[in-house]
Amino acid sequence: MSKPAVLIIEDSASLALGYAAQLEEAGYAVTLAASLAEAREALTSTRFAAALLDLQLPDGDGLSLLENRDANAPTYVVVTADGSLSRAIAAMRLGAFDFLVKPVAGSRLLATIGTAVERSQEAPQPESAATESDDTRFHGFIGQSPAMQAVFRTVEQVADSRASVFVTGESGTGKEVTAEALHSASRRRNKAFVAINCGAIPENLLESELFGHVKGAFTGAIENRIGAAKAADGGTLFLDEICEMELKLQVKLLRFIQTGMIQRVGSAKAEPVDVRIVCATNRDPLREVAEGRFREDLYYRLNVIPIHLPPLRERGDDILLLADHFLTAIAREENRSAITLGGATRAAILTHPWPGNVRELQNVLRRAAITSSGRSIDIPDLAPGHFQPLREATSPAERTFEALPPASPDLAPSPTPHPRLEPDFEGMTLAQVERMAIEAALDRHDGNVTHAARELAVNPSTIYRKVDRWGRR
Repeated sequence: MSKPAVLIIEDSASLALGYAAQLEEAGYAVTLAASLAEAREALTSTRFAAALLDLQLPDGDGLSLLENRDANAPTYVVVTADGSLSRAIAAMRLGAFDFLVKPVAGSRLLATIGTAVERSQEAPQPESAATESDDTRFHGFIGQSPAMQAVFRTVEQVADSRASVFVTGESGTGKEVTAEALHSASRRRNKAFVAINCGAIPENLLESELFGHVKGAFTGAIENRIGAAKAADGGTLFLDEICEMELKLQVKLLRFIQTGMIQRVGSAKAEPVDVRIVCATNRDPLREVAEGRFREDLYYRLNVIPIHLPPLRERGDDILLLADHFLTAIAREENRSAITLGGATRAAILTHPWPGNVRELQNVLRRAAITSSGRSIDIPDLAPGHFQPLREATSPAERTFEALPPASPDLAPSPTPHPRLEPDFEGMTLAQVERMAIEAALDRHDGNVTHAARELAVNPSTIYRKVDRWGRR
């Protein structure tokens, strides 16, 4: 078999030759380029598996190679000085696989290039694994709101990178689901996904849980333990509630990220580990940094790819999609027939602020499904005193709609969207005009009740009640 080809783009001859010697000894075919022009020429004539890229080149910015790369481009590993960390992060966001900080240890260089070459040689997936039964489902997520679609796109874009991901959001918004989505959408999906809650483990045990220990390292260490980082080797390590980690351990985590090496408690031996780190917090990390509870250098190492999860109250009709999904699952688990939500209940759920987010929604529905006897959940079945019928209509439009009688039972819904032409109301009852207006608004907004209600200046509950009434007649 031919040797994997590696391109070194470095204008310092001594550094370039040093990198080349180590890589050639490890069995790689190395080509040197001292400028952007030489690099582009080499890339045109040879297919490289990986490229080691210095960003400061005599004839331009190394980032331009990342911005203009094509499907045949090598897997890029950026080399930078300590003072240029922000540039390395910019490179990661443009698609670089990893970055190394000068001076680069030989073991770190070989491990990183080896992983980059493996990634380049893997066969591409025929379809994105993210695509499921419809565009509302994505690796454990359910949602079609613009905010969640943006999260899905980010996960797809960065899933195969080694860049650290920092997930923020309120409690219950799905931070661990995000970490699992990043793992399952990546080429690491066949390796381990290991999660640690930094706030749930006592400080004196967290280092051992993370990096492992050797027998006899401390009282109670009766056997060797590999720790979460080693257990996730080749896969993904998820550090939840990262801002709960004590400062002394933050230093060790930073060193692990910089070197790719771990040292078990009680051991003098360092071991290489290849993991993709995803961390999460429900706090404001910049405030934690400003108040001295979280190291600034660690924050910038971890916050290469930021993902912010919106609270449930900002996700619009995603709330109803989630509610229907949870009720289907709960009915199956409880061996019950299908459970539905009444129209007023759907409106109440849609407008509730959900301070506990998705977790609260799931728990409320589970309780209601278990305690209710009927097939439909109504507002009284929800947490007592927690949900109230929506306010009385106050706008002129709302009062007009609320005062109208039910639509004629023989008026069937139109199977096609109403054209945006001035309708002919002659011979129609006021109820029929009302129904036409509501259905037309729903058609214009692809069935989105919230948007249709906003256009008509009515409460969403008004539309839910009307549609529910028409469906029963």
